[in-house]
Amino acid sequence: MQQSERLVLREAHRADADFILALVNSEGWLRFIGDRGIRTLDQAIDYIENQLQSHYQAHGYGLYVVCIKPDHAPIGLCGLLNRDALPFPDLGFALLPQYHRQGFALEACEHVLNRAKTEWRLNTLLGITAPDNSASAALLTRLGFAETGTIRLEPASEAVRRFERSLLS
Repeated sequence: MQQSERLVLREAHRADADFILALVNSEGWLRFIGDRGIRTLDQAIDYIENQLQSHYQAHGYGLYVVCIKPDHAPIGLCGLLNRDALPFPDLGFALLPQYHRQGFALEACEHVLNRAKTEWRLNTLLGITAPDNSASAALLTRLGFAETGTIRLEPASEAVRRFERSLLS
């Protein structure tokens, strides 16, 4: 478990199934990230175990549950993902809609970027966004990422905006 000023970032567990179910079916997730077909608690548990937890085991990092202090209620996910189509890990983040525009995503992302540099010793990170996701693009820019074009994560998929940031400074 890691902490920032207002947040706690921790690994996802089976007990997060209700939260994950709500997040992956929120309007922003469906519009900008995509429908994962998760409609039941069992499917949410499967996503936690086979996507989130397996990523921690394979890479030593992943998407973390972002919880707000002091009660540690989950409000989103933030962390790093390794994708076959990308040469470097990418910074991912999503919050429940009632927590947008309050600086929580910025705070969580800054915490992850610090860990990427100091703990995981990564040199370069990417960020990807849907073409019309101006809020995420603005956050990536504020975090020091530069837009470098577009990329397709799969041959038949829509191109997404690609951002890159060096952590060597």
